[in-house]
Formats: sequence, C-alpha cells, structure tokens
Amino acid sequence: MRRAEYDAVYREGRRRSNATFVIFTRRNSLSKDRFGMSVKKALGNAVVRNRIRRRVREILRLHREEIALGWDVVIHPSRAAATLQFTKLEAELLSLLPRQK
Repeated sequence: MRRAEYDAVYREGRRRSNATFVIFTRRNSLSKDRFGMSVKKALGNAVVRNRIRRRVREILRLHREEIALGWDVVIHPSRAAATLQFTKLEAELLSLLPRQK
C-alpha cells in the first residue's frame, strides 16, 4: 500500500484494538485484501522489529482463507508481539481481523 492508501485507512476506516494490536480496517473495492504494518522504532532495535513483522506475516499466511476479502488493513503491534507465545499472538490478531462468514 502507498502512503495515500494508509492515510485513507486511518481517516475513513475503523479502529479496533486489544492488549497486543491496534488495527485499522477499511473496505476496498478489490477482490483481495491488502495489509500494511507500522512497527515503531520504540518497540526495539531492528532485530526485534523484524521478528514482530515476521510473526505477523506468518499469522496472516496461515489464516489467509479465514480472513474476509476486500479489506485494507493496517496493523500496529505492541512490544508484547515480539515475545508473546505464538498461539496467543495468533488469537489476539485473529480476534480483530474481519473474518469470512
């Protein structure tokens, strides 16, 4: 996604959060989902931030069929995303994402 698309998600989308993630979702006119992630430097050094990104991408890959199509999603993880047990991290993220019916 480009900067303007991120801005549209922030401006027009809905915000949902829990202890580990803040996500912004907005419908798009496409037949696919688009995901973006913003991992702030305050969460740790490059190793920690990249580990968070890899873990989130793996969750999205494993649950691709369960996530509803046609959404732009921007994910903001917290520091806990680097160390939380993977199954708990998975449950936290999936609870916020739009799901297939």
